[in-house]
Amino acid sequence: MNEIIVDAGITETRMAFIENKELVELYIERKNDKRIAGNIYKGRVANVLPGMQAAFVDIGLEKNSFLYVKDAIPQDILNIETEAYKDLSIKEVLKAGQEILVQVIKEPIGTKGARVTTHITLPGRYLVLMPSTDYIGISRRIGNEEERERLKLEIDEVRPKNMGVIIRTVAEGKSKEDFKDDIKFLLKLWQRIEKEKKLGFAPRLIHRDFDLVNRTIRDIFSKEIQRFIINDQEVYKGAKELVDLISPTLKDRLVLMDEDEDIFLQYNLENQIEKSMARKIWLKSGGYIVLDTTEALTVIDVNTGKYVGSVDLDDTVYNTNIEATEVIAKQLRLRDIGGIIIVDFIDMTNEAHDEKVLKALEKALAKDRTKTKILGMTNLGLVEITRKKVRQRLDFHLQKECKYCNGTGQILSEYHLFRKIEKQLKRMMHHTSCNAVLFQVHPFSLHDIKEQNELLKEMEAITQITTYFTESDFVPYGDIKLKLMGSREIVEKAIEEK
Repeated sequence: MNEIIVDAGITETRMAFIENKELVELYIERKNDKRIAGNIYKGRVANVLPGMQAAFVDIGLEKNSFLYVKDAIPQDILNIETEAYKDLSIKEVLKAGQEILVQVIKEPIGTKGARVTTHITLPGRYLVLMPSTDYIGISRRIGNEEERERLKLEIDEVRPKNMGVIIRTVAEGKSKEDFKDDIKFLLKLWQRIEKEKKLGFAPRLIHRDFDLVNRTIRDIFSKEIQRFIINDQEVYKGAKELVDLISPTLKDRLVLMDEDEDIFLQYNLENQIEKSMARKIWLKSGGYIVLDTTEALTVIDVNTGKYVGSVDLDDTVYNTNIEATEVIAKQLRLRDIGGIIIVDFIDMTNEAHDEKVLKALEKALAKDRTKTKILGMTNLGLVEITRKKVRQRLDFHLQKECKYCNGTGQILSEYHLFRKIEKQLKRMMHHTSCNAVLFQVHPFSLHDIKEQNELLKEMEAITQITTYFTESDFVPYGDIKLKLMGSREIVEKAIEEK
């Protein structure tokens, strides 16, 4: 049973995709940090980079957007069979200061700005309208050749003159009347965009794409989804209006839940979300996978863990690898990991097993709507996967960099802290006449000091300086701050007065 669950709150909207009660995808849209992919802007070319065959375009965001030459060349030139466009320089297409209409095709990620294109596309329920090209495309997921031919002929009859159309997967089995409604809606939208782009100066937003809920209704909500549950009256009302407009047969599947009930808690989603952020993910057999993500790539390591098998080593390794394929595919979807992914499967001596593991991985990844490609397995059992980067990873929304470890996942050991204390005490021994000192430390550091009390006593014996400590959340973990030094009486009196 497939369900979509929407938890609409004051600060953010969370949307979960459930397959047989398992969380497989999670999307988060915050009120002050909305998605911009699909938005259309009137931008100004900030600078042209011939060496990179690209340009930076100011669309009014914090970072300038990036425009490749192929996305800047007019669509009608790209469609010329001679492929003469390949010799065009970016300088022949754009110049600094030029105002152009662009659409965001990739969200800003990390230090990179958004990626944009001049080839505008307007998605509807069944079709995607391409105003600047004369072309008919059909989703590859529609495999039946007779159906593909039927769709192509029917769309050719209703599509606007000199405009292109891509037929979406959900259009399979639909009639010409359904397509007419879609085109009518998209043409009105394009006419409004054409009118807006003539008004005002760049940079400015011309068209904002649907929000998370309405975008999901438009793009994903289909007969394969048994229930679409929403916990907010206003969001439900807007969703119902859109469903009535584009998919009236599905309106009975929309469900309004009481706002007072914690919908994610009821479906045990909070627990699943927490587990999805763990570095180590356990398999049902007792094996596990470990995920480490860097800016450039993600590495996944497969281990047998507690699983010892029941036949022989080859069988144990093979079964662990097979089980891991399903979990790996799920984690890539759930965490929305993009870019290069390296999977270190446990080495197998049987080549037939290698092939079966690759096929199992390919089958598991087939459920993923984001374009994913397996590039094969090396002799070391390493599998390279590429997954299209569409948006920020899930951990970007749910986690932030630790102020103690600066995102490394590691902190300095307590011996580093004691080294600092030792240096301070020796400096005082040689340059002052004090015999007591008061340091401020983080509460966690104080715990480490108490654990290693023998070391501290040895330092005090050598330096003849008694050390006292007080807690402070403002002192970074692993650091010390000199608060007071002098005689024992002065230091102890200061502590008592505090």
